[in-house]
Amino acid sequence: MPSAEGIGLRSLLHYWLSALLLGLSLPLSLSAEPLRLYSQEYPPVNFSVAGEPAGMAVEVVRELARRSAQPIHLEVVPWARAYREAQTRPNSGVFVAMRTAERESLFQWVGPITVNTTGFYALTDAAPRIDSLDDARHHGEIAIPRDWYSHQLLRAAGFGNLHPVPGPDMVVQMLKHRRVKLMVMDNLGLSAYLARGGLRDDEVKLLFSFLRSYSYIAFSPETDPALVARWQEELDGMKRDGSFAAIHHKWLPGAQMPGLRALP
Repeated sequence: MPSAEGIGLRSLLHYWLSALLLGLSLPLSLSAEPLRLYSQEYPPVNFSVAGEPAGMAVEVVRELARRSAQPIHLEVVPWARAYREAQTRPNSGVFVAMRTAERESLFQWVGPITVNTTGFYALTDAAPRIDSLDDARHHGEIAIPRDWYSHQLLRAAGFGNLHPVPGPDMVVQMLKHRRVKLMVMDNLGLSAYLARGGLRDDEVKLLFSFLRSYSYIAFSPETDPALVARWQEELDGMKRDGSFAAIHHKWLPGAQMPGLRALP
């Protein structure tokens, strides 16, 4: 039979071990708070189907959350709201967001997720010749999604003939109904937006590409940097083990796939 002293010692050790385990569990419980991640209607990269988020980047984000054991709350909202929330709300982010010099200090970045090429497009039967940014300044108003990276860049470049609208769907409609001669769009979302607007791919012509960029998951400055670093490590792991390539090819067949940690 064990002595009273032995029982007392074991009880004391059990108490201290329990306290230690409880203390270790506290930081973990903080990370259990769901990350709020916002995206927009940008098919096939991220969009909604019957109110549920879907798309290439959504699959990547869900796999990153699974690998890092991080609960998340996904929401598809207008771009302006997504961009605002991801700058001001702790434990939040927006995807996909183009990483540019102007945005660099506004977020913490995980990526890259896609490679995008942006250019000026026109209706094929009324396409002017555009060989430079300066040419584009002299062809009337240009429809462009408001506050997209392309809008910010061209505005900073002194373009005075931009016609910003709430989103790409309206951009396509303005071109379709000939309210503008030019629109700005990137290659990944082009076909989906044309189809939604009732245009075929061959009815629109690329005139001049002016921007090549990389998209990322952009986390708010108040999000735990350790969490952001973990997500970057897991994304790199997905690229090394082939799971990222499988998702990318499923949604963006033939599109260029980004490598590891490309810079803007």
